[in-house]
Formats: sequence, C-alpha cells, structure tokens
Amino acid sequence: MAQFFPHSANAYAKMSIALGVILMAGLGLSLDRLQRSPWVTKEGIRPEQPVPFSHNHHVAGLGIDCRYCHTSVETSSFAGLPPTKTCMNCHSQIWTNAIMLEPVRASFRDNKPLRWTRVHDLPDFAYFSHEIHVNKGIGCKSCHGPVDQMPLMYQNASLQMEWCLQCHRNTEQNLRPKEEVFNMKYEPPSRTNAVVYAGKTYLDQITLGKQLQIDYHIRGPRDLTSCETCHR
Repeated sequence: MAQFFPHSANAYAKMSIALGVILMAGLGLSLDRLQRSPWVTKEGIRPEQPVPFSHNHHVAGLGIDCRYCHTSVETSSFAGLPPTKTCMNCHSQIWTNAIMLEPVRASFRDNKPLRWTRVHDLPDFAYFSHEIHVNKGIGCKSCHGPVDQMPLMYQNASLQMEWCLQCHRNTEQNLRPKEEVFNMKYEPPSRTNAVVYAGKTYLDQITLGKQLQIDYHIRGPRDLTSCETCHR
C-alpha cells in the first residue's frame, strides 16, 4: 500500500504541536498580565468625583485626622464617607464662594448627599473589616498608601487576593502600635529610626511586629489565609 503522507509530514506535525504550545503559553502569560494590569485592578486610577477633594491639602496641609471624616473606621467594617454637614463645618466659614465647592453648598442646601465614587471598592464576595485591621495595628497607609500626599485620591494597590495574602502570611511586616495607626508620618523602626513601644525601644520591624502579634492576639498565617476569613 502506498504511503499516504510524505515523510515531511512528521516534521510539520511536530512543528505544529510546538507552535500550539508556544501560542497557548503566550496566551496564558498575556491573560495573567492583563488581570494584574491597572486596566483591570484600577490601581493608580483617579476616578472623577463631584468635588476635587485633596487629601494632601486637608491631611498634610491642615493636619485633619482621618477619623474626623471617616467616623466609623474604628467600630465598623465600613470606614464611612462624611456627610455634607462635615464639610460645611469648615466651609460655611472659609472658601464660602469658591466655585469648585458649589456642589457641596448645593448638597447641604438641598439636603441631597454628594455621590462620591468609591476608590477602594472590593467585590461583594470579599469581606473586609476596617475595625479589625485598625484595632490590630494596621495603619491606614499600609492599604491606602501615602494618602497625605494625594491631591486626588487613587487606589494605591491592586487589592487582588494575592496582595491581601502577602500581608496575611507575614503580618509582622506591617504591624504598628495602635496609637500610630492614623499617623501618616509614621515610619517602621530601623537603626536610624527607633520606635518606642510599651517602654521598650525597637530598631527593626520584624522584632516589633512579632511582639505586637503577641500583644494584639493576632492569629497565625494558617488561620488568616483560610478561605472563610475573607469569603463568608
């Protein structure tokens, strides 16, 4: 019986398989890069807001504490967005005719809340509690970045699961004394930046973090990385 395929068909078949593997690997790598890109995660994106609120001006410039506006951050899962009355506590006295603040005055005058666009918006299937993180010594800056340097608010991290797990596996790297949680100028201890906690001086973050793990009764990585911790 005559041979149906020429001998060169074997080489073509091998080349086709190799090419298919390369294409599949390239596609997988591309999709992996895509799902980590700002286009998907919104990292670094500054969404349009009804008023161009500057954390840099209010926090670094005026020294306003986070809790003045985000009143429920220590007691609930949601940090809270300030009602217009909070804005008007100051702006009924200063910048009273500023054009950019007309939406604030209109909101207060008409008793209609401002529709802020959430910058850090987790999916519904992910549970996050500000209360537990704040009361376990996680500073605002650890998740939200250098807010005091942001003229316009943006998402500082990807907020993807792998990002959260990095911290849950190594909590000692991000812990700080509770009284420093809202201090945007706080720097972790180092040989040139000693931190005093409970009467003891610390010169490195890991040593301090391990002590805070004990004092704040923080569970180990096995518990903190279980599915039910964030998916309830």
